[in-house]
Amino acid sequence: MKNSLYYCIFLAIMMFNSCTTKTPTDLTKTPLIPKPVSIMATGDAFLLNAKTVIYCQEGTEKQGQFLAAELKKVSGLNPEVKNVVTAPDKGIFFSVSASKPELGEEGYELVIGKKIIEIISNKPAGCFNAIQTLLQTLPVKSAEGEVLSVPTGSITDYPEFGYRGAMLDVARHFFTIDEVKRYIDYLSLYKMNVLHLHLSDDQGWRIEIKSWPKLTETGGSTEVGGGPGGFYTQEQYAEIISYALERNITIIPEIDMPGHTNAALASYAELNKSGKATSLYTGTEVGFSTLWADLDVTYKFIDDVVRELTEITPGEFIHIGGDESHVTAPDDYVKIINFAQETVVKYGKKVMGWDEIANATLISGATVQFWADIKNTNLAIEKGAKVLVSPAKKAYLDMQYDSTSHYGLHWAGYIEVDTGYIWNPVGYIPALTRDKIIGVEAPLWSETVSNIDEAEYLVFPRLPGYAEIGWTKAEARNWEDYQYRLAKHGKRFEALGINYYKSPKVQWE
Repeated sequence: MKNSLYYCIFLAIMMFNSCTTKTPTDLTKTPLIPKPVSIMATGDAFLLNAKTVIYCQEGTEKQGQFLAAELKKVSGLNPEVKNVVTAPDKGIFFSVSASKPELGEEGYELVIGKKIIEIISNKPAGCFNAIQTLLQTLPVKSAEGEVLSVPTGSITDYPEFGYRGAMLDVARHFFTIDEVKRYIDYLSLYKMNVLHLHLSDDQGWRIEIKSWPKLTETGGSTEVGGGPGGFYTQEQYAEIISYALERNITIIPEIDMPGHTNAALASYAELNKSGKATSLYTGTEVGFSTLWADLDVTYKFIDDVVRELTEITPGEFIHIGGDESHVTAPDDYVKIINFAQETVVKYGKKVMGWDEIANATLISGATVQFWADIKNTNLAIEKGAKVLVSPAKKAYLDMQYDSTSHYGLHWAGYIEVDTGYIWNPVGYIPALTRDKIIGVEAPLWSETVSNIDEAEYLVFPRLPGYAEIGWTKAEARNWEDYQYRLAKHGKRFEALGINYYKSPKVQWE
């Protein structure tokens, strides 16, 4: 009897110890992308459960609600969100102040203790970025109501470049509002903050311009391959912008000119020197179309389009294209690009264009997007322009990984995952010093992809690498470390239903 009693006591002690023994954690082992500026682990855990409350200081309510919604997706937990003035002693706490200038507008401190997680930033954008880091410490999906363990420690983080973006070409193939929102979600996961929408081209016009309704009625009616095309009403465009802003992403719209304009020329006969509308185009060749510098209607057209676009675009940039105008006479090209620049500025926005626009006068404050021509980019820098770095040989998401890729092209070369990651915007060409660069963008042209599922194959797993190039200092990046972290994100891609390319360059888990 006595032995039985001792055995029961022993079992009770063992069970108590097993329930109370801490599981060691190490925040520094979390495979975070982009890599933070600094990270320190304290070896304990914050337990996120059904009783956890999210507390928000004034100005951070939207971020608190966003985190609550994401936690519900991950685990079924539905944390209450409360407004507070002072810090609580437990829960998750968002605070905004101007006390940490080193964090800038998008940086944050994430301090994870046993009882409280504190998110500290100067602006709400920093809070949003901290959320994305916090979510990467959790499983993408867990059993409903499961207690989630967050490793304790602290992270201080802020971006290297203020512009970290991707482009989506909705002109060659049309992407629905829901597909664009999905693309925005993917950018936000990795703290990218700009979506450049290529809204017009030879194959389609995708944004409603109320003073020129045939642009969408006719020009929006087709796409590469002859599909039905589509377009966004101004109200739908506003919906996309609102969705993006909630995720700290600015929309930059592009209306390409004077080339890449066949959809407009097919919509309005008067835009053509012959007085006859061109035929709608569903192929993929470039460089055959142009606006005409000696037609007065050209300038009314540009003015109306830019005016309406600026009225519905809260971001600071309008992208005027300017690339591959092979049939435009050089003097005519300069005249049209100069007028487009002046019009953008007249309506209160800043000019952005592909590197060819450096051959025009370049208005003060213009940004040139380097994609191919080093000579043009050097000329832009000489004229005082800033540069957005998007070299086709490194950053074009529509380039194939190799000769077996399902989608994409390879005119600029094949871009495997390591090739897309191992480069530095600063010094990519000698004139690209740090002070000349506003940031990095990875464009996805859509000649070969007709929907978001097909696009995912080209976007992932390269997109997180471009996000890290934009966020993390070059000296803190190396392929071996990044490959290790990226490998662990494969399960995240799968949980999110992303159709990603399982590159042999990565040792996927």
